[in-house]
This record gives sequence, structure tokens and C-alpha cells, in this order.
Amino acid sequence: MPLTASEQISYSTVRIECEYNDGTKGTGTGFFFNFLENTDSHVPVIITNKHVIANSKKGHLIMTKTNEKGEPLDRQHYHIFYDNFERFWVKHPDDDVDLCAIPIANFILEAKEKNENLFYIPLNKEILPTDEILEEINALEEILMVGYPNGIWDSVNNKPIFRKGITASHPKLDYCGKKEIIIDAACFPGSSGSPVFIFNEGVFKSKNGSLSSGNRIILLGVLYAGPQHTAQGEIGIINIPTVQKPISILKIPNNLGLIIKAERILELEQLFK
Repeated sequence: MPLTASEQISYSTVRIECEYNDGTKGTGTGFFFNFLENTDSHVPVIITNKHVIANSKKGHLIMTKTNEKGEPLDRQHYHIFYDNFERFWVKHPDDDVDLCAIPIANFILEAKEKNENLFYIPLNKEILPTDEILEEINALEEILMVGYPNGIWDSVNNKPIFRKGITASHPKLDYCGKKEIIIDAACFPGSSGSPVFIFNEGVFKSKNGSLSSGNRIILLGVLYAGPQHTAQGEIGIINIPTVQKPISILKIPNNLGLIIKAERILELEQLFK
């Protein structure tokens, strides 16, 4: 049976595990994308945030294998290990744009040489919003974020976690003058690098209020940050007027996320020409 739209999206991401120069470890989200795609060739890459792989000395990616029919074998995995992990990534030239990409053709070919075929479903420019699509998008849209919040995942089946939310700023506008959008969704460490979609399966309402049938999948962009507020707990030492009392400052997510607009992915693509 063919994969549904949401099932296909579940094969578009990869969990990125890093060991950093200071000995700490962390996880983030990457997603597969085809750069420079034409009728007979393309450049396959994984895209994530610069801060996910910054100062990483080792990297680990886990891919799903396929059978001879090209069907995914969810419980059979192929492991890819990197030394000097950060140096393999091509970074967006603007320091304020937290995007980078790693070419993956080499390890796909290496796997084939070992008689291992890998299953993944890359995103491409066809689901990026055009000017015409942005005019049809409403200020308030349902969104789907796919990734590995706090490193959580289905490790047996190599699957990401789906999180739903809504747009909190209009996707056609540049939030605070930057090529960004803000969303209302639970965003946690490990979600960095997650693709964020307008995703409707079956029936959805158009901007004029009429109902449309079918699937609507639009890649709005890539999660990279989220505002937080603080609260005081019972650890640490600060001076107060009359006594010393141990307290700590806790960072609490506001359930908002900042998204780098998908159009900036095309700027990253130019580096691969």
C-alpha cells in the first residue's frame, strides 16, 4: 500500500547526534533535501542549524534500510559515523542565518557498495511557498513540526515525533523585519533544525472560507530558536537585602518558536553549484 502524505514526511528527517569538543553530547534534527534538481541529477543533502553542529568533533546519523522492492525496513538501521563532524557542513554565509547543509551522496554510495540500500524521502523546491501561494495562505494556519524534541524518538522504528501547532505571525510577512515566522507550538532542545509545514490531509479551508479536498503540504521553514521566560527555584546563591538564600534561575519555554523562512534554503543551495 502506498505511503500516505504524513507517512512520507516521517521519512524526511534524521536524528543528528553530536559529541562536542568539551566532551558533552547533544541531539538535533536534520531533514533531507534535493539541491540543484533537474531531470537527470540532483545533490542530496541534510539541512539543519549551524548551532546543532557547532564545535562538534563526532557525529552519528541513523538511516533506515530498504528491501529489494525499495520498501522501508523500519527496524533495520544503517549507522554513519563522522570524525571532525563540523567541517563536513556547508554553512550559510550570513552569520545571522542559522542554516547549514551536508552532502550525503558519498555515504549513500558507500552503503550501496556494501549491498545496503537506504530509504529516505527528500523534500524539494516543489513544496516551498511561491509568491502566489503566500497570497493564498491565511494569517492563522495549522502547522506540523517534525523532529526529535529533547532527543525523544522511536528508536526501534527510527521515527521522529510529530508536533502540531499554529502560525503565530502571518507567513507572508517578515516577522520583526527578518525572513522569519513565529509559530505557536511546543519547541524544545532537540527540535532545532526541524522542518515546519502547513500540513492538511483530506479537507482544508482556503483563505476565502471555501473547503478544498486533497493534501496541502507547504514547507514554511526551519525551526531554530524560541523565546523563554525565567522562574526562580531553590538552588544557587544570590545576595538579597538581609540574608543569603539559595535560588536558581530556571528557563521555561513560552511554547513559541522562531522559523527561518524556507526561501533561505535556496540561498544555501547556491553554495553547491
